[in-house]
Amino acid sequence: MSQGLEIRWHGRGGQGAKTAALLLADVAFKTGAFVQGFPEYGPERMGAPITAYNRISREEIRVHSNIYTPDLVVVVDETLLHSVDVTAGLKEEGAIIINTPGTREDVIPLLNGYKGRVYTVDARKISVETLGKNFPNSPMLAAAVAVSGVMDKEAFIREMRTSYEHKFAKKPEVIEGNMKALTMTFEALSDQLSA
Repeated sequence: MSQGLEIRWHGRGGQGAKTAALLLADVAFKTGAFVQGFPEYGPERMGAPITAYNRISREEIRVHSNIYTPDLVVVVDETLLHSVDVTAGLKEEGAIIINTPGTREDVIPLLNGYKGRVYTVDARKISVETLGKNFPNSPMLAAAVAVSGVMDKEAFIREMRTSYEHKFAKKPEVIEGNMKALTMTFEALSDQLSA
């Protein structure tokens, strides 16, 4: 794909990596982009490793396959660093975002010599603080947007509010919790992004 952004998500069944990829596709579509958001299915079960993908472009997307050389990798569960080669095919000029309470320096030894940009965000802490439970997908979705710059932050926040209001119409506390999680993630990454 000559223009656009390709993202590969790594998570475990039940953590929302697939949902985050589909939400990103939906929000990017609403801002006028051509999109794809899809999971790679295998014998999924709660806790099993899963992979999901996004393609986002200003031009029509004519490729219909998994993503082998992503621009961005999002790791929703840091325990996967010990069992999955999350940097496989990741472009050196790309980036990886890892959900961990640790620092960039803590995770670099686990990235098979990857030399590109590495970001960390404690999505568990953010989601527990804003939603009362460990739902890391909203913070990791915001992290993907913040790091990739695939869309304007304000447009992203606006479209996510609309999406959450539709999805959680009868649960306003969930809407506000998720919105706070998105905002906190942008704030949490601001120092890393300006470094």
